[in-house]
Amino acid sequence: MNSRRRILTGVLAFALLAGVAACTGDGSGGVRGTPGAAGLRDPYFPRLGNGGYDVGHYALTLAYDPATGRLDGRAEITATATQDLSAFNLDLAGLTVRGATVDGAPAAVSRAGNELTLRPREDLDKGAEFRATVTYDGVPQTITDSDGSEEGWLKTSDGALAVGEPTGSMAWFPGNHHPSDKAAYDVTVTVPAGLKAVSNGVMTSEKKTADGHTTSVWHSAEPMASYLATLAIGRYDTTTATALGKVPVLTAADPQVAAKSAALRAGVPEILQWQTENFGPYPFAAAGAIVERDGDLGYALETQSRPVFPLGSFDTPTLVHELAHQWYGDSVSPATWKDIWLNEGFATYSEWLYAEDFAHTPAQKSFERAFADEDAWAFPPAEPPTSEDLFAAPVYQRGAMVLHKIRQTLGDDAFFEILAGWPAKYRHANATTEDFTRYVESVAGRDLGDLWDVWLYGDEKPAKP
Repeated sequence: MNSRRRILTGVLAFALLAGVAACTGDGSGGVRGTPGAAGLRDPYFPRLGNGGYDVGHYALTLAYDPATGRLDGRAEITATATQDLSAFNLDLAGLTVRGATVDGAPAAVSRAGNELTLRPREDLDKGAEFRATVTYDGVPQTITDSDGSEEGWLKTSDGALAVGEPTGSMAWFPGNHHPSDKAAYDVTVTVPAGLKAVSNGVMTSEKKTADGHTTSVWHSAEPMASYLATLAIGRYDTTTATALGKVPVLTAADPQVAAKSAALRAGVPEILQWQTENFGPYPFAAAGAIVERDGDLGYALETQSRPVFPLGSFDTPTLVHELAHQWYGDSVSPATWKDIWLNEGFATYSEWLYAEDFAHTPAQKSFERAFADEDAWAFPPAEPPTSEDLFAAPVYQRGAMVLHKIRQTLGDDAFFEILAGWPAKYRHANATTEDFTRYVESVAGRDLGDLWDVWLYGDEKPAKP
Protein backbone atom coordinates (compact mmCIF):
# COMPACT_ATOMS: atom_id res chain seq x y z
CA MET A 1 0.00 0.00 0.00
CA ASN A 2 1.18 3.51 -0.57
CA SER A 3 2.52 5.84 2.08
CA ARG A 4 -0.88 7.39 2.80
CA ARG A 5 -1.58 5.79 6.15
CA ARG A 6 -4.68 3.68 6.36
CA ILE A 7 -6.24 2.94 9.73
CA LEU A 8 -8.24 -0.24 9.93
CA THR A 9 -10.96 -0.81 12.49
CA GLY A 10 -14.00 -2.91 12.77
CA VAL A 11 -12.74 -5.54 10.34
CA LEU A 12 -13.15 -8.36 12.83
CA ALA A 13 -16.88 -8.03 12.38
CA PHE A 14 -16.37 -9.48 8.90
CA ALA A 15 -14.87 -12.78 10.13
CA LEU A 16 -17.42 -14.32 12.48
CA LEU A 17 -16.86 -17.87 13.63
CA ALA A 18 -19.16 -20.41 11.99
CA GLY A 19 -20.71 -23.20 14.00
CA VAL A 20 -19.71 -26.49 12.50
CA ALA A 21 -20.94 -29.91 13.57
CA ALA A 22 -18.47 -32.19 15.28
CA CYS A 23 -16.75 -35.32 13.98
CA THR A 24 -18.28 -37.73 11.52
CA GLY A 25 -18.09 -41.49 11.56
CA ASP A 26 -16.08 -43.62 9.16
CA GLY A 27 -18.89 -46.17 8.74
CA SER A 28 -17.37 -48.70 11.15
CA GLY A 29 -18.17 -46.99 14.40
CA GLY A 30 -14.91 -45.03 14.52
CA VAL A 31 -14.27 -41.34 14.07
CA ARG A 32 -12.32 -40.15 11.05
CA GLY A 33 -12.72 -36.68 9.56
CA THR A 34 -13.10 -33.50 11.59
CA PRO A 35 -14.08 -29.99 10.48
CA GLY A 36 -11.34 -27.60 9.43
CA ALA A 37 -10.77 -24.58 11.64
CA ALA A 38 -12.90 -21.50 10.95
CA GLY A 39 -9.90 -19.19 11.40
CA LEU A 40 -6.11 -19.28 11.35
CA ARG A 41 -5.54 -17.34 14.58
CA ASP A 42 -3.79 -14.46 12.87
CA PRO A 43 -2.59 -12.03 15.59
CA TYR A 44 -4.84 -9.28 14.23
CA PHE A 45 -7.60 -11.17 12.39
CA PRO A 46 -7.86 -14.48 14.25
CA ARG A 47 -10.92 -15.67 12.31
CA LEU A 48 -9.59 -14.74 8.88
CA GLY A 49 -8.68 -17.68 6.69
CA ASN A 50 -9.54 -21.31 7.30
CA GLY A 51 -7.81 -24.49 8.38
CA GLY A 52 -7.80 -28.06 7.13
CA TYR A 53 -6.83 -27.43 3.51
CA ASP A 54 -4.40 -25.60 1.24
CA VAL A 55 -5.64 -23.96 -1.96
CA GLY A 56 -3.64 -24.51 -5.13
CA HIS A 57 -5.84 -22.79 -7.70
CA TYR A 58 -8.87 -20.53 -8.06
CA ALA A 59 -10.91 -20.53 -11.26
CA LEU A 60 -13.34 -17.62 -11.03
CA THR A 61 -16.04 -17.20 -13.67
CA LEU A 62 -17.78 -13.86 -13.26
CA ALA A 63 -20.37 -11.70 -15.02
CA TYR A 64 -21.00 -8.11 -13.93
CA ASP A 65 -23.75 -5.69 -14.89
CA PRO A 66 -22.89 -2.11 -13.89
CA ALA A 67 -26.48 -1.00 -14.48
CA THR A 68 -27.77 -3.16 -11.64
CA GLY A 69 -24.55 -3.71 -9.69
CA ARG A 70 -25.17 -7.46 -9.82
CA LEU A 71 -22.30 -9.95 -9.87
CA ASP A 72 -22.91 -13.56 -10.91
CA GLY A 73 -20.07 -15.86 -9.96
CA ARG A 74 -18.81 -19.40 -9.89
CA ALA A 75 -15.68 -20.20 -7.93
CA GLU A 76 -13.90 -23.49 -8.56
CA ILE A 77 -11.35 -24.02 -5.81
CA THR A 78 -8.77 -26.77 -6.16
CA ALA A 79 -7.20 -27.60 -2.81
CA THR A 80 -5.42 -30.31 -0.84
CA ALA A 81 -6.74 -31.55 2.50
CA THR A 82 -4.17 -31.11 5.27
CA GLN A 83 -6.15 -33.31 7.64
CA ASP A 84 -8.92 -35.88 7.44
CA LEU A 85 -11.68 -33.42 6.69
CA SER A 86 -15.42 -33.73 7.28
CA ALA A 87 -16.25 -30.07 6.59
CA PHE A 88 -14.40 -26.89 5.74
CA ASN A 89 -14.99 -23.15 5.64
CA LEU A 90 -14.60 -20.41 3.07
CA ASP A 91 -14.56 -16.67 3.76
CA LEU A 92 -17.34 -14.79 1.96
CA ALA A 93 -18.86 -11.41 2.83
CA GLY A 94 -22.40 -10.75 1.64
CA LEU A 95 -23.58 -12.27 -1.67
CA THR A 96 -26.03 -15.17 -1.88
CA VAL A 97 -24.80 -18.75 -2.27
CA ARG A 98 -26.97 -20.72 -4.69
CA GLY A 99 -25.24 -24.06 -4.34
CA ALA A 100 -21.98 -25.93 -3.88
CA THR A 101 -20.36 -29.19 -4.85
CA VAL A 102 -17.24 -31.04 -3.76
CA ASP A 103 -15.71 -33.27 -6.42
CA GLY A 104 -18.90 -32.98 -8.42
CA ALA A 105 -21.24 -34.16 -5.68
CA PRO A 106 -23.66 -31.75 -3.95
CA ALA A 107 -22.32 -30.45 -0.63
CA ALA A 108 -24.35 -29.26 2.33
CA VAL A 109 -24.01 -25.50 2.79
CA SER A 110 -24.45 -23.39 5.91
CA ARG A 111 -23.67 -19.76 6.61
CA ALA A 112 -22.78 -17.75 9.73
CA GLY A 113 -21.64 -14.18 9.07
CA ASN A 114 -18.67 -14.31 6.74
CA GLU A 115 -18.07 -18.02 7.30
CA LEU A 116 -19.40 -20.30 4.57
CA THR A 117 -19.28 -23.96 5.62
CA LEU A 118 -19.28 -26.80 3.09
CA ARG A 119 -19.84 -30.40 4.18
CA PRO A 120 -18.95 -32.86 1.42
CA ARG A 121 -20.94 -36.05 0.94
CA GLU A 122 -17.86 -38.11 1.78
CA ASP A 123 -15.05 -37.19 4.14
CA LEU A 124 -11.84 -36.05 2.49
CA ASP A 125 -8.66 -37.94 3.32
CA LYS A 126 -5.57 -36.08 4.43
CA GLY A 127 -3.41 -35.43 1.39
CA ALA A 128 -6.28 -35.76 -1.08
CA GLU A 129 -6.75 -33.13 -3.75
CA PHE A 130 -10.35 -31.98 -4.11
CA ARG A 131 -12.35 -29.40 -6.05
CA ALA A 132 -15.02 -27.28 -4.41
CA THR A 133 -17.39 -25.29 -6.61
CA VAL A 134 -19.55 -22.48 -5.25
CA THR A 135 -22.20 -20.66 -7.29
CA TYR A 136 -23.21 -17.25 -5.97
CA ASP A 137 -24.65 -13.87 -6.92
CA GLY A 138 -25.72 -10.50 -5.58
CA VAL A 139 -24.46 -6.95 -5.20
CA PRO A 140 -20.91 -7.08 -3.73
CA GLN A 141 -20.15 -5.08 -0.62
CA THR A 142 -17.96 -2.05 -0.22
CA ILE A 143 -16.14 -2.24 3.11
CA THR A 144 -15.49 1.16 4.68
CA ASP A 145 -12.56 1.51 7.08
CA SER A 146 -12.52 3.90 10.03
CA ASP A 147 -10.60 6.62 8.14
CA GLY A 148 -13.19 6.63 5.38
CA SER A 149 -11.10 4.63 2.90
CA GLU A 150 -12.87 1.79 1.14
CA GLU A 151 -11.98 -1.72 0.03
CA GLY A 152 -13.80 -4.74 -1.28
CA TRP A 153 -15.97 -3.93 -4.29
CA LEU A 154 -15.91 -0.26 -5.27
CA LYS A 155 -18.60 0.84 -7.71
CA THR A 156 -17.40 3.42 -10.24
CA SER A 157 -19.31 5.58 -12.72
CA ASP A 158 -18.80 3.08 -15.55
CA GLY A 159 -18.05 -0.18 -13.75
CA ALA A 160 -16.29 -1.37 -10.63
CA LEU A 161 -12.91 -1.91 -8.97
CA ALA A 162 -12.09 -4.74 -6.58
CA VAL A 163 -9.27 -4.27 -4.03
CA GLY A 164 -8.69 -6.36 -0.96
CA GLU A 165 -6.09 -5.34 1.64
CA PRO A 166 -6.50 -6.74 4.21
CA THR A 167 -9.91 -8.49 3.99
CA GLY A 168 -11.81 -7.03 1.05
CA SER A 169 -11.35 -9.87 -1.43
CA MET A 170 -13.99 -11.89 0.40
CA ALA A 171 -16.50 -9.32 -0.91
CA TRP A 172 -16.31 -10.75 -4.46
CA PHE A 173 -15.29 -14.40 -4.24
CA PRO A 174 -15.26 -17.18 -1.62
CA GLY A 175 -11.87 -18.50 -0.57
CA ASN A 176 -9.22 -18.92 2.06
CA HIS A 177 -8.60 -15.21 2.52
CA HIS A 178 -5.43 -15.20 4.61
CA PRO A 179 -2.09 -14.25 3.03
CA SER A 180 -0.50 -17.52 4.15
CA ASP A 181 -2.58 -19.52 1.63
CA LYS A 182 -1.38 -18.39 -1.79
CA ALA A 183 -2.65 -19.88 -5.03
CA ALA A 184 -2.66 -19.55 -8.82
CA TYR A 185 -5.65 -17.84 -10.45
CA ASP A 186 -7.66 -17.94 -13.64
CA VAL A 187 -10.30 -15.20 -13.83
CA THR A 188 -12.91 -15.20 -16.61
CA VAL A 189 -15.02 -12.04 -16.72
CA THR A 190 -18.00 -11.13 -18.89
CA VAL A 191 -19.04 -7.47 -19.10
CA PRO A 192 -21.37 -5.42 -21.34
CA ALA A 193 -20.11 -4.35 -24.75
CA GLY A 194 -17.93 -1.26 -24.65
CA LEU A 195 -16.41 -2.12 -21.26
CA LYS A 196 -13.14 -3.85 -20.48
CA ALA A 197 -12.23 -6.11 -17.58
CA VAL A 198 -8.62 -5.98 -16.34
CA SER A 199 -7.21 -8.35 -13.73
CA ASN A 200 -3.87 -9.75 -12.57
CA GLY A 201 -1.41 -11.59 -14.77
CA VAL A 202 -1.62 -12.25 -18.50
CA MET A 203 -4.78 -11.89 -20.58
CA THR A 204 -5.02 -15.17 -22.50
CA SER A 205 -8.15 -14.36 -24.51
CA GLU A 206 -10.74 -11.69 -25.18
CA LYS A 207 -13.79 -12.16 -27.36
CA LYS A 208 -17.26 -10.81 -27.93
CA THR A 209 -20.18 -13.07 -27.15
CA ALA A 210 -23.26 -13.56 -29.29
CA ASP A 211 -25.33 -11.23 -27.12
CA GLY A 212 -22.87 -8.36 -27.46
CA HIS A 213 -20.93 -8.84 -24.22
CA THR A 214 -17.15 -9.16 -23.96
CA THR A 215 -15.46 -12.03 -22.14
CA SER A 216 -11.79 -11.88 -21.13
CA VAL A 217 -9.64 -14.47 -19.40
CA TRP A 218 -6.73 -13.59 -17.11
CA HIS A 219 -4.11 -16.09 -15.95
CA SER A 220 -1.81 -15.73 -12.93
CA ALA A 221 0.47 -18.76 -12.76
CA GLU A 222 2.54 -17.61 -9.80
CA PRO A 223 1.08 -17.99 -6.28
CA MET A 224 -0.92 -14.96 -5.12
CA ALA A 225 -2.37 -14.01 -1.75
CA SER A 226 -6.05 -13.24 -2.18
CA TYR A 227 -5.70 -9.67 -0.89
CA LEU A 228 -3.56 -8.96 -3.96
CA ALA A 229 -6.22 -10.06 -6.45
CA THR A 230 -7.89 -7.26 -8.38
CA LEU A 231 -10.56 -6.77 -11.00
CA ALA A 232 -11.15 -3.46 -12.77
CA ILE A 233 -14.20 -3.01 -15.02
CA GLY A 234 -14.75 0.15 -17.06
CA ARG A 235 -14.04 2.08 -20.25
CA TYR A 236 -10.26 1.90 -20.04
CA ASP A 237 -7.62 3.17 -22.40
CA THR A 238 -4.94 0.50 -22.49
CA THR A 239 -1.34 0.48 -23.64
CA THR A 240 1.11 -2.39 -24.05
CA ALA A 241 4.88 -2.58 -23.90
CA THR A 242 7.64 -5.00 -22.99
CA ALA A 243 9.94 -4.87 -19.98
CA LEU A 244 13.16 -6.73 -19.29
CA GLY A 245 13.18 -8.13 -22.81
CA LYS A 246 10.27 -10.53 -22.29
CA VAL A 247 7.74 -9.35 -19.68
CA PRO A 248 4.51 -7.99 -21.19
CA VAL A 249 3.45 -4.69 -19.62
CA LEU A 250 -0.20 -3.68 -19.78
CA THR A 251 -1.43 -0.43 -18.31
CA ALA A 252 -5.05 0.69 -18.16
CA ALA A 253 -6.36 4.14 -17.35
CA ASP A 254 -9.79 5.66 -17.02
CA PRO A 255 -10.26 7.83 -20.13
CA GLN A 256 -10.52 10.94 -17.96
CA VAL A 257 -7.00 10.39 -16.58
CA ALA A 258 -5.37 8.60 -19.52
CA ALA A 259 -3.56 11.62 -20.96
CA LYS A 260 -2.28 12.87 -17.61
CA SER A 261 -0.97 9.43 -16.65
CA ALA A 262 0.43 8.38 -20.02
CA ALA A 263 4.04 9.49 -19.58
CA LEU A 264 4.50 7.83 -16.20
CA ARG A 265 2.73 4.66 -17.32
CA ALA A 266 5.22 4.49 -20.17
CA GLY A 267 8.00 4.58 -17.54
CA VAL A 268 7.07 1.24 -15.94
CA PRO A 269 9.63 -0.78 -17.96
CA GLU A 270 12.45 1.61 -17.03
CA ILE A 271 11.63 1.44 -13.32
CA LEU A 272 11.43 -2.36 -13.45
CA GLN A 273 14.85 -2.46 -15.11
CA TRP A 274 16.34 -0.43 -12.24
CA GLN A 275 14.59 -2.60 -9.68
CA THR A 276 15.83 -5.87 -11.14
CA GLU A 277 19.36 -4.52 -10.95
CA ASN A 278 18.88 -3.98 -7.22
CA PHE A 279 16.29 -6.58 -6.14
CA GLY A 280 17.00 -9.50 -8.48
CA PRO A 281 14.88 -11.10 -11.23
CA TYR A 282 11.34 -9.85 -11.63
CA PRO A 283 9.11 -12.50 -10.01
CA PHE A 284 6.06 -12.50 -12.30
CA ALA A 285 5.12 -13.20 -15.91
CA ALA A 286 3.39 -9.84 -16.42
CA ALA A 287 3.53 -6.25 -15.20
CA GLY A 288 1.63 -3.00 -15.50
CA ALA A 289 -0.62 -0.56 -13.68
CA ILE A 290 -4.25 0.55 -13.45
CA VAL A 291 -4.95 4.27 -12.96
CA GLU A 292 -8.37 5.45 -11.80
CA ARG A 293 -9.97 8.80 -11.15
CA ASP A 294 -9.39 10.16 -7.66
CA GLY A 295 -13.05 9.74 -6.73
CA ASP A 296 -13.01 6.04 -7.57
CA LEU A 297 -10.14 5.03 -5.29
CA GLY A 298 -8.54 6.71 -2.31
CA TYR A 299 -5.10 5.05 -2.19
CA ALA A 300 -2.58 3.07 -4.23
CA LEU A 301 -2.29 -0.67 -3.74
CA GLU A 302 0.27 -3.25 -4.84
CA THR A 303 -2.15 -5.69 -6.49
CA GLN A 304 0.00 -8.45 -7.93
CA SER A 305 1.61 -7.73 -11.30
CA ARG A 306 -0.72 -4.76 -11.87
CA PRO A 307 -0.85 -2.18 -9.03
CA VAL A 308 -3.79 0.23 -8.87
CA PHE A 309 -3.59 4.00 -8.32
CA PRO A 310 -5.85 7.02 -8.15
CA LEU A 311 -4.47 9.77 -10.36
CA GLY A 312 -3.60 11.92 -7.34
CA SER A 313 -1.25 9.20 -6.03
CA PHE A 314 0.21 8.27 -9.41
CA ASP A 315 3.62 9.87 -9.08
CA THR A 316 7.11 8.47 -9.43
CA PRO A 317 7.79 7.70 -5.74
CA THR A 318 4.47 5.89 -5.34
CA LEU A 319 4.94 3.94 -8.57
CA VAL A 320 8.41 2.89 -7.40
CA HIS A 321 6.90 1.89 -4.05
CA GLU A 322 4.11 -0.26 -5.49
CA LEU A 323 6.33 -1.91 -8.08
CA ALA A 324 8.88 -2.73 -5.35
CA HIS A 325 6.09 -4.59 -3.57
CA GLN A 326 6.14 -7.11 -6.42
CA TRP A 327 9.29 -8.46 -4.77
CA TYR A 328 8.56 -7.46 -1.17
CA GLY A 329 5.01 -8.38 -0.20
CA ASP A 330 3.70 -10.00 -3.37
CA SER A 331 6.37 -12.62 -4.12
CA VAL A 332 7.60 -12.77 -0.51
CA SER A 333 4.31 -12.44 1.36
CA PRO A 334 3.75 -11.99 5.10
CA ALA A 335 3.12 -15.16 7.05
CA THR A 336 0.73 -13.18 9.24
CA TRP A 337 -0.45 -9.58 9.21
CA LYS A 338 2.00 -8.89 12.02
CA ASP A 339 4.79 -9.20 9.44
CA ILE A 340 3.42 -6.38 7.28
CA TRP A 341 6.41 -4.12 8.04
CA LEU A 342 8.47 -6.42 5.77
CA ASN A 343 6.22 -5.32 2.89
CA GLU A 344 6.12 -1.63 3.67
CA GLY A 345 9.61 -1.15 5.05
CA PHE A 346 11.23 -2.54 1.90
CA ALA A 347 8.88 -0.65 -0.43
CA THR A 348 9.55 2.61 1.42
CA TYR A 349 13.29 2.01 1.33
CA SER A 350 13.03 1.44 -2.40
CA GLU A 351 11.79 5.03 -2.66
CA TRP A 352 14.87 6.16 -0.73
CA LEU A 353 17.15 4.20 -3.04
CA TYR A 354 15.47 5.59 -6.15
CA ALA A 355 15.84 9.13 -4.82
CA GLU A 356 19.50 8.37 -4.08
CA ASP A 357 20.13 7.23 -7.65
CA PHE A 358 17.98 9.71 -9.57
CA ALA A 359 17.17 12.73 -7.37
CA HIS A 360 20.58 13.34 -5.75
CA THR A 361 19.06 12.65 -2.31
CA PRO A 362 21.22 10.25 -0.27
CA ALA A 363 19.31 7.56 1.59
CA GLN A 364 20.92 8.94 4.73
CA LYS A 365 19.01 12.17 4.18
CA SER A 366 15.73 10.28 3.81
CA PHE A 367 16.60 8.33 6.95
CA GLU A 368 17.18 11.53 8.92
CA ARG A 369 13.85 12.96 7.79
CA ALA A 370 12.07 9.79 8.86
CA PHE A 371 13.94 9.76 12.16
CA ALA A 372 12.69 13.28 12.89
CA ASP A 373 9.06 12.29 12.30
CA GLU A 374 7.61 11.71 15.77
CA ASP A 375 4.72 9.73 14.33
CA ALA A 376 7.22 7.09 13.24
CA TRP A 377 7.99 6.34 16.88
CA ALA A 378 4.49 5.54 18.06
CA PHE A 379 5.32 1.81 18.34
CA PRO A 380 7.94 -0.69 17.12
CA PRO A 381 7.39 -1.65 13.46
CA ALA A 382 7.40 -5.38 14.23
CA GLU A 383 4.78 -5.02 16.97
CA PRO A 384 1.79 -2.88 15.94
CA PRO A 385 -0.50 -2.64 18.98
CA THR A 386 -3.74 -3.48 17.15
CA SER A 387 -5.12 -4.10 13.68
CA GLU A 388 -5.82 -0.36 13.51
CA ASP A 389 -2.06 0.28 13.39
CA LEU A 390 -1.04 -2.04 10.56
CA PHE A 391 -0.70 0.81 8.06
CA ALA A 392 0.53 3.55 10.38
CA ALA A 393 3.76 5.53 10.08
CA PRO A 394 6.07 3.20 12.08
CA VAL A 395 5.36 0.29 9.72
CA TYR A 396 6.55 2.37 6.75
CA GLN A 397 9.08 4.87 8.03
CA ARG A 398 10.60 3.02 10.92
CA GLY A 399 10.47 -0.17 8.87
CA ALA A 400 12.67 1.56 6.29
CA MET A 401 14.91 2.85 9.09
CA VAL A 402 15.57 -0.76 10.16
CA LEU A 403 16.86 -1.49 6.68
CA HIS A 404 19.04 1.62 6.64
CA LYS A 405 20.61 0.61 9.96
CA ILE A 406 21.38 -2.80 8.46
CA ARG A 407 23.07 -1.03 5.56
CA GLN A 408 25.07 1.19 7.90
CA THR A 409 26.08 -1.77 10.07
CA LEU A 410 27.02 -4.26 7.36
CA GLY A 411 28.09 -1.99 4.49
CA ASP A 412 26.76 -1.74 0.95
CA ASP A 413 28.07 -5.07 -0.35
CA ALA A 414 26.30 -7.14 2.27
CA PHE A 415 23.22 -4.91 2.23
CA PHE A 416 22.64 -5.20 -1.51
CA GLU A 417 23.25 -8.94 -1.21
CA ILE A 418 20.35 -8.97 1.26
CA LEU A 419 18.13 -6.82 -0.99
CA ALA A 420 18.31 -9.44 -3.74
CA GLY A 421 18.89 -12.52 -1.62
CA TRP A 422 15.86 -12.12 0.63
CA PRO A 423 13.26 -12.23 -2.20
CA ALA A 424 15.22 -15.02 -3.86
CA LYS A 425 15.23 -17.20 -0.75
CA TYR A 426 11.47 -16.79 -0.15
CA ARG A 427 10.36 -16.40 -3.78
CA HIS A 428 6.59 -17.06 -4.06
CA ALA A 429 6.45 -18.06 -0.39
CA ASN A 430 5.61 -16.55 3.00
CA ALA A 431 8.01 -15.30 5.63
CA THR A 432 8.02 -13.98 9.19
CA THR A 433 10.03 -11.27 10.89
CA GLU A 434 12.04 -14.02 12.58
CA ASP A 435 12.84 -15.51 9.17
CA PHE A 436 14.17 -12.11 8.11
CA THR A 437 16.36 -11.44 11.14
CA ARG A 438 17.76 -14.96 10.92
CA TYR A 439 18.53 -14.49 7.22
CA VAL A 440 20.26 -11.13 7.76
CA GLU A 441 22.40 -12.60 10.54
CA SER A 442 23.36 -15.49 8.25
CA VAL A 443 24.67 -12.97 5.71
CA ALA A 444 26.31 -10.86 8.40
CA GLY A 445 27.90 -13.89 10.04
CA ARG A 446 27.14 -12.52 13.49
CA ASP A 447 24.43 -11.73 15.99
CA LEU A 448 22.62 -8.42 15.44
CA GLY A 449 20.50 -8.49 18.56
CA ASP A 450 21.40 -4.93 19.56
CA LEU A 451 20.18 -3.59 16.22
CA TRP A 452 16.88 -5.49 16.45
CA ASP A 453 16.37 -4.48 20.08
CA VAL A 454 16.61 -0.77 19.30
CA TRP A 455 15.25 -0.34 15.77
CA LEU A 456 12.86 -3.23 15.25
CA TYR A 457 11.47 -3.92 18.71
CA GLY A 458 12.50 -0.97 20.87
CA ASP A 459 9.94 1.37 22.43
CA GLU A 460 12.30 4.32 22.90
CA LYS A 461 13.57 6.69 20.24
CA PRO A 462 17.38 6.76 20.23
CA ALA A 463 19.00 10.05 21.22
CA LYS A 464 20.43 10.47 17.73
CA PRO A 465 20.13 8.79 14.30
